[in-house]
Amino acid sequence: MGRLARAGAMVGVLVLTASLALTGCGDDQKKPAAAGGGQQGDPTATASTGPTGGPPPVDPAPLEVSPADGAARRPVSTEISAKIPGGGKVSKVVLAAANGRTVEGRPRRDGSSWVPSAPLKYGTRYTATVTATGTDGRTHEGTSTFTTMTKPKSMIGSGLYLFSDRTYGVAMPVVAEFSPGIPKKDRAAVQKRMFVQTDPPQPGAWHWLPNGTQAYYRAPEYWKPGTTLTVRLALAGIPLSNGRYGNVDRSATAKIGRAFEMKVDNATKRMTVYENGELVRTLPVSLGKKSTPSSSGTMVVMEKKESTVFDTRDDPDPDNRYVTEIDFAQRLTWGGEYIHAAPWSVTAQGHRNVSHGCVNVSTANARWLFAQTLIGDPVTVRGTERKLVPGNGWTAWSLSWPEFAAGSALPVPEGGDGPAF
Repeated sequence: MGRLARAGAMVGVLVLTASLALTGCGDDQKKPAAAGGGQQGDPTATASTGPTGGPPPVDPAPLEVSPADGAARRPVSTEISAKIPGGGKVSKVVLAAANGRTVEGRPRRDGSSWVPSAPLKYGTRYTATVTATGTDGRTHEGTSTFTTMTKPKSMIGSGLYLFSDRTYGVAMPVVAEFSPGIPKKDRAAVQKRMFVQTDPPQPGAWHWLPNGTQAYYRAPEYWKPGTTLTVRLALAGIPLSNGRYGNVDRSATAKIGRAFEMKVDNATKRMTVYENGELVRTLPVSLGKKSTPSSSGTMVVMEKKESTVFDTRDDPDPDNRYVTEIDFAQRLTWGGEYIHAAPWSVTAQGHRNVSHGCVNVSTANARWLFAQTLIGDPVTVRGTERKLVPGNGWTAWSLSWPEFAAGSALPVPEGGDGPAF
């Protein structure tokens, strides 16, 4: 088992109908009942007539826009919503800064609000003009001018383990990271601002680690090869209950490559390698010895190093301290489990376990495997003495789908949630 500095740089999408209350991430909730009627005036007063002898014209009731007119110190994560008297559908939102520059945005799929495509500016005045068509066919309009807060001093760090214009394996989860962790009571609000779109469309859900430091997004099954993932963590300025605010928005658009899967069986001491469902190679392996067992579970390749050094001189067990040059290392856990070349254990590979927790293969097999894999390719290890610990690596696939979906801060429809837009 080797230890390296935690690599994987942290890098860091939008949708309106009646009586708009904030919701999120494509969560289809029932719309609240609309308040008030569709027209003003006394509906029984039919004696008066208009200029042409018919009923007098009635001005449509104005929209109640949120944020309210005159609102101050609004977060830069603010979304625009409106209530339509009698019900109806918002058809247009125009949001402009005091300098006249308009802000692009998109309505959520469920119609609950309109989300700016980038965080608003701190300490800036904005005017939102919302146009809607009521159920009676009349056009309603409402306007609100509000100001955003000044930049807060206390912020929470965030990261996105996904790079634009990269190709990943079919098990690559969307990984959001937070430092310090998100308090449990804030996770639903944060999750509403974490947008994932897939092309072709596939359902998915978020799952939070218990300490709130990471959240994973995945589908019920591995991503379809060729899928495009478009992700936006729209967290800049989002207020949290601990007095902190989100620091920045992070986004990425990445591609999923071919299906490539590695399965390791401790009973046979063999790794079977599949590409697009076809068995392409079987490799003898040596796993962790009894005192330092390998983890059983489904992991993903998180990092690749053609050459590196494992330095475990800080291990409390003297028998586990060493400094060794390693070739073709592929990280599976934060705790230091890798697939890597181990020429010193070739005679043990396929027969007995002698490693410190890593998956040992020959140099030739390690070189071949290294050339085939992508970050995000799944590796499943079975039959060892230790179970994979949640959060020790990108452990999104170590749970069944029902177990995974249960870790969402928002209700997940059966089969998984869809995109927010």
